[in-house]
Amino acid sequence: MRLCTRGCMMSASTDGWAAGATPGTDAEYASTSRLDDLRAAEYRHLDAGGRTYLDYTGSGVAAEAQIRAHARRLTGRCYGNPHSENPTSRASTELVERTRAAVLGFFNASPDEYAVVFTPNATGACRLVGEAYPFGRGSRLVLTGDNHNSVNGIREFARARGAQVVNLPVRGTELRVPGGDVRDALARRRGLLVYPAQSNFTGVQHPLEWIDLAHAHGYDVLLDAAAFVPANRLDLGRVRPDFVPVSWYKMFGYPTGVGALVARRAALARLRRPWFAGGTIQAVSALGGWHVLAGDETAFEDGTLNFLSIPDVEFGVRWIEDIGIDLIHRRVARLTSWLLHRLTGLRHGAGSPMIRVYGPDGTDRRGGTVAFNVLDRHGRIVDERIVARDTAAGGISVRTGCFCNPGAGEGAFGISERALRDRRTLRGGMRTLDEYLDLLHLPSGGAVRASLGLVSNVADVERLAAFLEEAYGDREPDARGLKPRERC
Repeated sequence: MRLCTRGCMMSASTDGWAAGATPGTDAEYASTSRLDDLRAAEYRHLDAGGRTYLDYTGSGVAAEAQIRAHARRLTGRCYGNPHSENPTSRASTELVERTRAAVLGFFNASPDEYAVVFTPNATGACRLVGEAYPFGRGSRLVLTGDNHNSVNGIREFARARGAQVVNLPVRGTELRVPGGDVRDALARRRGLLVYPAQSNFTGVQHPLEWIDLAHAHGYDVLLDAAAFVPANRLDLGRVRPDFVPVSWYKMFGYPTGVGALVARRAALARLRRPWFAGGTIQAVSALGGWHVLAGDETAFEDGTLNFLSIPDVEFGVRWIEDIGIDLIHRRVARLTSWLLHRLTGLRHGAGSPMIRVYGPDGTDRRGGTVAFNVLDRHGRIVDERIVARDTAAGGISVRTGCFCNPGAGEGAFGISERALRDRRTLRGGMRTLDEYLDLLHLPSGGAVRASLGLVSNVADVERLAAFLEEAYGDREPDARGLKPRERC
């Protein structure tokens, strides 16, 4: 398989499954068998109690070694609040700085060009950029249509400062953003382009070449890498986005509550923070009413860092490096191909399909996130709440809803911009989410998402496929007792 650092496109050739072929007879899948050994040794809890985990885009899974390392560190010595010169404080600072260096090394980012700002999560990283970016009249925020809501929220900062907000919808059966639309949007004004390296809804992987294109037109780039980096190589020595939000638990499961903004130092220098906090300033006066921010990345780290968990990021990064991101990529690519093959092959007795997949039906330019709906024997969408209830009862962890990605959902269900902007629809007495869906004449409130990761295996895919076939093949779905939808 070709591994691409400038887009990480999964080769379409991986999708061929001859009659009777299975991953068990597939040489490429067999080359990833080390991950099966790792699962048996370090991820035994995945197989406890007959459960199946298929929600890696929601969160990675922690290895036992990560938890052991955390416990050894905290019981081995005392660590104190940074921002001081006492021994416990210095011990914490040393580990935090070691982790910064490990993160830069993992992404092949030069410490002269890039800095690591620790945040609570990728959402916190996005907010940091949004609130401090120099939006203004005459500037633009260009958003692709399948961004996560944590990215979409940046538009509120842009609008408040008079910037123009442009949204580029997903199009076609694969729900991609056409490159021509991106080029046209970047031809006007200057500003910030924001897009995901990988959609958290469809798994679509957008071209990393858009980064250079945006820079050539005078735009900065925020590349949302949260769904991409758990199974794909991001080489910041080759592609140079200005801002890269990351959540570490999505990569290796632990710790939660720690993310990062990996940012070009020149781009950080252009940000204008709307406030200051403990740990971010070089000097400040209460009576004088002035302050001077720190001259490095700590100017963006509000208050006390999560100094007892940040060192776990270094362990996690080393863990992935030792396993090999290319090995993980190869496993996820081949399993994604098999998952798509199995889902699209499910049929009711009369031959009608049981599954409707949203996005690419192969692994060309897509990752291990697969969104779909179950269809009944009449071709109608089975309410996603039914699938959520039934899979949960069966011990299968998938995710249902719109996955905090309204633009991809609007594209998947063919909702027109006219309908979404129709004030008569919004004024039509809508009090609940379900009433809104009825006003839009939608058959469902979302999709089902199965996502693969570090130690997924064939048994996980087969368990899901067998469950769907047994639960919904030629059967009438049981809609009794469904709770109202509360959010999307």
